[in-house]
Amino acid sequence: MDEVEQDVSGFIPVYGIAQISGFMAVVLVGIWTGHHLGGFAWQSDPKHEFNWHPLLMTLGMIYLYGNGILMYRMFRNERKRKLKLLHAGIMISAFLCAVIALKAVFDSHNLNPCKHPSKEGDTCPLPNLYSLHSWLGLLTVILFLFQWLAGMVTFLFPGLASHLRASYMPLHTFFGLFIFITACVTALLGITEKTIFALGSKYQERDPSGVVANWIGLLIVVFCVLVVYLIANPRFKRLTRPEDEMLLTDRDGN
Repeated sequence: MDEVEQDVSGFIPVYGIAQISGFMAVVLVGIWTGHHLGGFAWQSDPKHEFNWHPLLMTLGMIYLYGNGILMYRMFRNERKRKLKLLHAGIMISAFLCAVIALKAVFDSHNLNPCKHPSKEGDTCPLPNLYSLHSWLGLLTVILFLFQWLAGMVTFLFPGLASHLRASYMPLHTFFGLFIFITACVTALLGITEKTIFALGSKYQERDPSGVVANWIGLLIVVFCVLVVYLIANPRFKRLTRPEDEMLLTDRDGN
């Protein structure tokens, strides 16, 4: 397949920095939760089950989601049909990470053990969905699900008429970026909330756990800004190819 000539100077360095910052954010969350917050468990240890929540949300709703958005910029010369399938696969993987992460946080609240139980196995549930972080987080995941379903129905199966797909595309792009930015903001709120809960006054003493949490936040900001820049810059937009025109008139996209 012939490549379309396009001036994308500057794309690769910015893309590389974005990848490094996003990957390092995931790695640091793993260190933060695995070492500073005590490691991982499931329902037998609700306190440490919680640690799956920040790790999976960062991996899914930030790193995978961001890369799902960037695919059309990075692999600009691949067939669009393949990119659509890969895009959908990455996004559903991000959603599955989010579902498991939500399960972990609700379990950690609902199965919270009592400090002085009257009998073995007693639980003292913690309140759910009271913080701004939790409100935004749940809203983000719900919007993400609707965005994915709308994209699947419109662009893949069954696939709407070409004029409907063309009309919906700007909305799909806008809400995709909006949800991604909201996910990053929600993560920053959650990291701050967890750090304050875990450290209390030790946070202001620059406890190592708090410093790691701060670095995670900075890396998420860098990743978010660079992803938005790469998507918003018109020079890096994937040019329309003959096979793209065929996709608009052929619902099967073959």
